[in-house]
Amino acid sequence: MAFVDAVTLTGNLVELRPLTADDHDGLVAAASDGELWKLGYTSVPRPEDMRAVIAGFRQQYDAGETMPFTVRRRDTGQVVGLTTFCHVDADNRRVEIGYTWFARSAQRTGVNTESKLLLLGHAFERLDCIAVELRTHWLNHPSRRAIERLGAKQDGVLRSHQIMRDGTVRDTVVFSIIRSEWPAVASELRRRLAEH
Repeated sequence: MAFVDAVTLTGNLVELRPLTADDHDGLVAAASDGELWKLGYTSVPRPEDMRAVIAGFRQQYDAGETMPFTVRRRDTGQVVGLTTFCHVDADNRRVEIGYTWFARSAQRTGVNTESKLLLLGHAFERLDCIAVELRTHWLNHPSRRAIERLGAKQDGVLRSHQIMRDGTVRDTVVFSIIRSEWPAVASELRRRLAEH
Protein backbone atom coordinates (compact mmCIF):
# COMPACT_ATOMS: atom_id res chain seq x y z
CA MET A 1 0.00 0.00 0.00
CA ALA A 2 1.23 3.52 -0.80
CA PHE A 3 2.26 5.82 2.05
CA VAL A 4 -0.52 8.24 1.06
CA ASP A 5 -3.43 6.23 -0.32
CA ALA A 6 -6.94 7.13 -1.44
CA VAL A 7 -9.13 7.72 1.59
CA THR A 8 -12.28 9.72 2.33
CA LEU A 9 -12.05 12.04 5.35
CA THR A 10 -15.38 13.03 6.90
CA GLY A 11 -16.14 15.76 9.40
CA ASN A 12 -19.32 17.55 10.48
CA LEU A 13 -19.15 20.31 7.82
CA VAL A 14 -17.13 18.77 5.01
CA GLU A 15 -16.11 15.56 3.35
CA LEU A 16 -12.79 15.24 1.55
CA ARG A 17 -13.05 12.66 -1.22
CA PRO A 18 -10.37 11.49 -3.64
CA LEU A 19 -10.43 13.74 -6.71
CA THR A 20 -11.93 12.25 -9.88
CA ALA A 21 -12.69 13.54 -13.37
CA ASP A 22 -16.37 13.64 -12.35
CA ASP A 23 -15.56 16.56 -10.03
CA HIS A 24 -14.79 18.87 -12.98
CA ASP A 25 -18.07 20.80 -13.12
CA GLY A 26 -18.28 21.24 -9.35
CA LEU A 27 -14.70 22.53 -9.20
CA VAL A 28 -15.32 24.96 -12.06
CA ALA A 29 -18.38 26.29 -10.21
CA ALA A 30 -16.40 26.59 -6.95
CA ALA A 31 -13.52 28.44 -8.64
CA SER A 32 -16.03 30.71 -10.40
CA ASP A 33 -17.47 31.72 -7.01
CA GLY A 34 -15.21 34.75 -6.64
CA GLU A 35 -13.30 34.21 -9.90
CA LEU A 36 -10.45 32.91 -7.78
CA TRP A 37 -8.06 32.37 -10.70
CA LYS A 38 -7.82 36.17 -11.05
CA LEU A 39 -6.03 36.47 -7.70
CA GLY A 40 -2.39 36.93 -8.69
CA TYR A 41 -0.97 35.24 -5.61
CA THR A 42 -2.87 31.95 -5.96
CA SER A 43 -2.72 29.00 -8.32
CA VAL A 44 -6.45 28.39 -8.68
CA PRO A 45 -7.08 26.91 -12.14
CA ARG A 46 -9.03 28.83 -14.75
CA PRO A 47 -12.21 27.00 -15.82
CA GLU A 48 -10.70 26.09 -19.18
CA ASP A 49 -7.68 24.52 -17.44
CA MET A 50 -9.57 22.46 -14.85
CA ARG A 51 -9.62 19.17 -16.81
CA ALA A 52 -5.86 19.29 -17.32
CA VAL A 53 -5.29 20.13 -13.65
CA ILE A 54 -7.43 17.18 -12.54
CA ALA A 55 -5.57 14.86 -14.93
CA GLY A 56 -2.23 16.16 -13.66
CA PHE A 57 -3.17 15.52 -10.05
CA ARG A 58 -4.36 12.01 -10.93
CA GLN A 59 -1.00 11.28 -12.63
CA GLN A 60 0.86 12.55 -9.56
CA TYR A 61 -1.32 10.33 -7.39
CA ASP A 62 -0.52 7.30 -9.56
CA ALA A 63 3.19 8.12 -9.09
CA GLY A 64 2.77 8.27 -5.28
CA GLU A 65 3.58 11.99 -5.15
CA THR A 66 0.21 13.55 -4.30
CA MET A 67 -3.20 12.69 -2.84
CA PRO A 68 -5.74 15.20 -4.19
CA PHE A 69 -9.10 15.72 -2.49
CA THR A 70 -12.31 17.36 -3.61
CA VAL A 71 -13.90 19.22 -0.69
CA ARG A 72 -17.69 18.96 -0.43
CA ARG A 73 -20.14 20.43 2.05
CA ARG A 74 -21.86 17.60 3.87
CA ASP A 75 -25.22 19.36 4.17
CA THR A 76 -25.63 20.05 0.43
CA GLY A 77 -23.04 17.86 -1.32
CA GLN A 78 -21.80 21.00 -3.09
CA VAL A 79 -18.17 21.04 -4.18
CA VAL A 80 -16.50 24.01 -2.47
CA GLY A 81 -12.83 23.48 -3.21
CA LEU A 82 -9.76 21.34 -3.54
CA THR A 83 -6.82 20.40 -1.34
CA THR A 84 -3.97 17.89 -1.47
CA PHE A 85 -1.31 16.02 0.37
CA CYS A 86 1.62 16.89 -1.90
CA HIS A 87 5.41 16.64 -1.92
CA VAL A 88 4.97 13.27 -0.25
CA ASP A 89 8.19 12.07 1.41
CA ALA A 90 7.47 8.56 2.67
CA ASP A 91 11.07 7.87 3.74
CA ASN A 92 11.01 10.86 6.09
CA ARG A 93 7.29 10.58 6.96
CA ARG A 94 6.47 14.10 5.81
CA VAL A 95 3.75 15.57 3.63
CA GLU A 96 2.74 19.05 2.61
CA ILE A 97 -0.85 20.24 2.62
CA GLY A 98 -1.07 22.38 -0.48
CA TYR A 99 -2.82 23.50 -3.64
CA THR A 100 -5.72 24.38 -1.35
CA TRP A 101 -8.46 26.76 -2.42
CA PHE A 102 -12.09 27.31 -1.53
CA ALA A 103 -15.02 29.07 -3.19
CA ARG A 104 -15.40 32.61 -1.90
CA SER A 105 -18.73 31.74 -0.24
CA ALA A 106 -17.03 28.90 1.70
CA GLN A 107 -14.26 31.08 3.10
CA ARG A 108 -14.40 31.97 6.82
CA THR A 109 -17.21 29.43 7.36
CA GLY A 110 -15.28 26.66 9.14
CA VAL A 111 -14.71 24.73 5.90
CA ASN A 112 -10.97 25.42 5.85
CA THR A 113 -10.60 24.83 9.59
CA GLU A 114 -12.30 21.44 9.45
CA SER A 115 -10.48 20.45 6.27
CA LYS A 116 -7.14 21.15 7.97
CA LEU A 117 -8.24 19.29 11.10
CA LEU A 118 -9.12 16.23 9.01
CA LEU A 119 -5.91 16.37 6.95
CA LEU A 120 -3.61 17.00 9.90
CA GLY A 121 -5.33 14.32 11.96
CA HIS A 122 -4.88 11.80 9.17
CA ALA A 123 -1.25 12.81 8.66
CA PHE A 124 -0.24 12.58 12.31
CA GLU A 125 -2.55 9.84 13.58
CA ARG A 126 -2.80 7.45 10.60
CA LEU A 127 0.32 8.15 8.51
CA ASP A 128 2.50 8.75 11.60
CA CYS A 129 4.07 11.84 10.04
CA ILE A 130 6.83 13.62 11.91
CA ALA A 131 5.96 16.95 10.27
CA VAL A 132 3.42 18.53 7.93
CA GLU A 133 4.38 21.52 5.77
CA LEU A 134 2.19 24.32 4.47
CA ARG A 135 3.40 26.84 1.90
CA THR A 136 2.02 30.02 0.42
CA HIS A 137 2.95 33.03 -1.67
CA TRP A 138 4.69 35.79 0.28
CA LEU A 139 2.02 38.23 -0.94
CA ASN A 140 -0.91 36.00 0.05
CA HIS A 141 -1.43 37.64 3.43
CA PRO A 142 -4.86 36.03 4.08
CA SER A 143 -3.34 32.58 3.57
CA ARG A 144 -0.33 33.38 5.74
CA ARG A 145 -2.59 34.56 8.57
CA ALA A 146 -4.78 31.46 8.21
CA ILE A 147 -1.74 29.16 8.37
CA GLU A 148 -0.44 30.98 11.45
CA ARG A 149 -3.90 30.66 13.08
CA LEU A 150 -3.57 26.88 12.60
CA GLY A 151 -0.60 26.98 14.95
CA ALA A 152 2.02 26.40 12.26
CA LYS A 153 5.45 27.93 12.71
CA GLN A 154 7.24 29.76 9.90
CA ASP A 155 10.35 27.84 8.84
CA GLY A 156 11.60 30.33 6.28
CA VAL A 157 11.16 31.97 2.89
CA LEU A 158 12.23 30.44 -0.42
CA ARG A 159 13.15 33.55 -2.38
CA SER A 160 12.49 33.62 -6.14
CA HIS A 161 11.06 30.13 -5.74
CA GLN A 162 8.56 29.86 -8.60
CA ILE A 163 7.55 31.59 -11.81
CA MET A 164 3.83 32.29 -11.66
CA ARG A 165 1.30 31.95 -14.49
CA ASP A 166 1.53 35.71 -15.18
CA GLY A 167 5.33 35.64 -15.33
CA THR A 168 5.96 37.19 -11.91
CA VAL A 169 8.37 35.45 -9.55
CA ARG A 170 7.00 34.08 -6.29
CA ASP A 171 8.70 34.09 -2.92
CA THR A 172 7.30 31.10 -1.00
CA VAL A 173 6.75 31.16 2.76
CA VAL A 174 7.25 27.72 4.33
CA PHE A 175 5.47 26.76 7.55
CA SER A 176 5.29 23.47 9.43
CA ILE A 177 3.60 21.69 12.28
CA ILE A 178 5.60 18.94 13.97
CA ARG A 179 4.23 15.88 15.70
CA SER A 180 4.78 17.19 19.25
CA GLU A 181 2.72 20.29 18.40
CA TRP A 182 -0.22 18.35 16.99
CA PRO A 183 -2.24 17.87 20.25
CA ALA A 184 -2.28 21.63 20.94
CA VAL A 185 -3.06 22.44 17.30
CA ALA A 186 -5.90 19.89 17.26
CA SER A 187 -7.38 21.32 20.44
CA GLU A 188 -7.35 24.86 19.02
CA LEU A 189 -8.89 23.76 15.72
CA ARG A 190 -11.69 21.95 17.56
CA ARG A 191 -12.31 25.04 19.70
CA ARG A 192 -12.56 27.23 16.59
CA LEU A 193 -14.89 24.75 14.89
CA ALA A 194 -17.20 24.82 17.89
CA GLU A 195 -17.73 28.54 17.16
CA HIS A 196 -19.23 27.66 13.79
